[in-house]
Amino acid sequence: MKTGLIGLPSVGKTTLFNLLTGSNIEVTNFSQGKVEANQCIAKIPDSRIDFLAEIYKPKKTTYATIEVIDVPGLVKGSSTGKGVGNQFLDNIRKVDLLVHVIRVFNNENVIHEEGSIDPMRDIETINLELLFADLGVIENRIKRIQTAKKVTKENLAELEVLKKCQEGLEKGLLIHNLELSAEENELLKTFSFFSEKPMIFVVNMDEKQWESKQYPGKEELKEFAADKKIPVIELCVKTELEINQLDPEDRKIFMEDLGIEVSGIDKLASTAYEHLGLISFLTAGQDEVRAWPIKKNTTARKAAGKIHSDIEKGFIRAEVCKFDHLKEYGSMNKVKEKGLLSLEGKDYIVEDGDIINFRFNV
Repeated sequence: MKTGLIGLPSVGKTTLFNLLTGSNIEVTNFSQGKVEANQCIAKIPDSRIDFLAEIYKPKKTTYATIEVIDVPGLVKGSSTGKGVGNQFLDNIRKVDLLVHVIRVFNNENVIHEEGSIDPMRDIETINLELLFADLGVIENRIKRIQTAKKVTKENLAELEVLKKCQEGLEKGLLIHNLELSAEENELLKTFSFFSEKPMIFVVNMDEKQWESKQYPGKEELKEFAADKKIPVIELCVKTELEINQLDPEDRKIFMEDLGIEVSGIDKLASTAYEHLGLISFLTAGQDEVRAWPIKKNTTARKAAGKIHSDIEKGFIRAEVCKFDHLKEYGSMNKVKEKGLLSLEGKDYIVEDGDIINFRFNV
């Protein structure tokens, strides 16, 4: 899963990037000339993998991961060349999810791009830049089709859906919120439109706001997000990053004192999984314990292909153990004794936390 962190300059994107990935990238104001993106892999904590590793003592333990891309801060007019201009576009064109970091924290030493804290204004600024960037791509493609010497049926179908998107964008609607058919969405896949991508809001608070659970524009932001079906995560990013650098015992104490029940990476991962319709199945053995992200409603045979195409082609059966059963009885042998290990066919729908051993013949 690829995730792009977007937002105005000085909202805490790079601090969040460091928190999620364990990196130590210098926090700077991207609008002051830095135009390259930061990229790193973040491991998704999973207590089920920890439990399996304790049982199997594998040579290798592999968690599910998120590739996080922190792009330079956007400003009004970025889509037309202002600030870092279009240089950020290629960095996030292929991401699966956009995480819009929204600043509500107060800090006199960190100057806001617009000079004041106004989350709804900032949301509108970023949405407009995404919208304008997509409009530019659509207008160029429409022009190319209309001026082509030869136009196919596929081109005409593409032209129709592009015009539909153009009309929506010109009304201020994001493509993600347009009512498009499965066929229309399929035609748009190759474009990787920004406003078509799923999005999560991360509201970056200061400690006082975290303790009071209040910040400027909260109700309006929550109402807007609910209407657009955008999940909202509230974090105190700077403080959590500082806590994360402590040893585990001190970290636990500070998190409890501040009422941080779930870490930032846990919050983002669980929200992203839910928003993108993902689950993880697990494989376990002495060589490796591993989490495998897949889409909900994936069949056993398709899940096997996640590991290797040969396993999918030669699929025979899937031995399935529910994680909760293994946790309850402590070993796979006891699970078998209880008759709780099932043999499933190719059309079995894999569930989150299924521990699977695939039988196959190449």
